[in-house]
Amino acid sequence: MQKIGEVVIGNNATFDDGVLLAYLSPRKEVPQLLRIGDDAVIRSGSVIYAGTTIGDHFETGHNVVVREENEIGAHVSIWNNSIIDYGCRIGNNVKIHCNCYVAQFTVIEDGVFLAPGVTIANDVHPGCPDSKPCMKGPILKSGVQVGVNATILPYVTIGERTLVGGGAVVTRDMPAESVVYGNPARVHGSIYDLKCTTDIRDRGPYV
Repeated sequence: MQKIGEVVIGNNATFDDGVLLAYLSPRKEVPQLLRIGDDAVIRSGSVIYAGTTIGDHFETGHNVVVREENEIGAHVSIWNNSIIDYGCRIGNNVKIHCNCYVAQFTVIEDGVFLAPGVTIANDVHPGCPDSKPCMKGPILKSGVQVGVNATILPYVTIGERTLVGGGAVVTRDMPAESVVYGNPARVHGSIYDLKCTTDIRDRGPYV
């Protein structure tokens, strides 16, 4: 483990060799202190920038990048090769799987799950010289579940406990407790209508 800026680490943290902590942002106004709570497990290749605050029981896979000015809650897992860009707000009990990209200024509330390959965008007119002031990531409300390779566009709000199907492209707000999929994603039902289809067990409603 290598430290560049100032780091405050809680108790019982575990860091592999090849971890880089408090990497300094090229953005001059960013604080140079990184805070990580108790019982962290940070695996090799992970880079966590200064200026971010992370709660207890944080865990990464390999080659995770967490940029500056992020606020991350407790019991958050981020798996191999995923990137959290700067200025995001991530709640408690969030799981972000492999090869995900979370754009700047995204809000992810408690209990959200992102399957592998989820991409979150924040730029409504990429390439415009004035795009930066307009950047805003989506809001994923508590309990949202996002399927593999889904894309969520800027300014979108996805309501509580909504299930986003694999490969969906979410271009507009989605209501709470709905099942959405397609390109562009549309509402196709309620999470309360979902049943197990594998014949392993019938657990009744999705929730």
